[in-house]
Amino acid sequence: MEALHLWCSIISTFFTTLVLSLLLPLSSLLRRCSRSHSFSEPASTVYQGTVWHERRRPVRHSFKYTVRYALIDLDRAARPPPDHLSADHCRSIAQTDGPVFLLTIPPSVGYEQNPLSLYYCYDSEGCTVNLKKCIAEVTNTPWGERVSFLFNPKTDLVAKPLHVSPFMSFNVDALLFEKFDEIEVQDMLGNWKIRANAPGDSLFISISVHHPKLGEYFTATLTAKRISSVAADSALFFWLMPHRVAVWIYWHALKLWWKGVPFIQHPRYSHQEYREEALVRDMKLQCCQAFQQDEQNHLRLEGKDSDYVKNGGNRRFTWRDAKWPWA
Repeated sequence: MEALHLWCSIISTFFTTLVLSLLLPLSSLLRRCSRSHSFSEPASTVYQGTVWHERRRPVRHSFKYTVRYALIDLDRAARPPPDHLSADHCRSIAQTDGPVFLLTIPPSVGYEQNPLSLYYCYDSEGCTVNLKKCIAEVTNTPWGERVSFLFNPKTDLVAKPLHVSPFMSFNVDALLFEKFDEIEVQDMLGNWKIRANAPGDSLFISISVHHPKLGEYFTATLTAKRISSVAADSALFFWLMPHRVAVWIYWHALKLWWKGVPFIQHPRYSHQEYREEALVRDMKLQCCQAFQQDEQNHLRLEGKDSDYVKNGGNRRFTWRDAKWPWA
């Protein structure tokens, strides 16, 4: 069924992209005309940089590609980006009172693809504002599942709450596990080490995966520079950017398969307690890192099918379906 959805999505996206791309020059001209009568300062900044991935197990595989992101001031945006959090919602989660910025790849000609979006939540301290917390939104292609959580941007360790890659399995399985079908459960035992700086002329984000038996076996980074001025319309600047990200994801998935890395199915098909177990592991991590826990906000599940989970009033894990296809 998922394979059928994938092919239907590819076909529909192809034709939608083709039609909207043909109309893009006209829509760009109309936007320029409307902006000529407006003197307001833009509510977003654009960045261009490089995404780099390196995995050390089960085989060594690394790649990098150029990417373009928009940093959006959610308080000043004319309308909030679709399928993302509002500034007030972010402030409520992060317990901050300053501005909130969203780093994301904007939709392009009818398609959106964001493996990672980041909210920067600032706090007012006298006459200045400082970055206090970040909220990460991670989407796992191709399952269309999204998790968001709060973290300390200086550096933080978060229990892995999402099965991101179907190729996070290991050729040393025979040495570590007795049964192959347990690998997908063991994969969820890892932790994400994550850090990010406050965006300025440049920005940096790093996420590495630490496994209790395999150590640090995967690292992903984003380094980018602010573009002072974009000569072309932003829609032209980001044209096909989400599509290129999707192509890179599937192309390197094909390479991993070609190298003999087995495909590991999502644990929700065989181990539906993976979310609850991630919460327990994260609470243990927070205790080790001396996080304070509000006794009134103990571990609990809320909402239909446990689609909302709050962890100790700190991490604020939220699982939900992303906008199709895998926004």
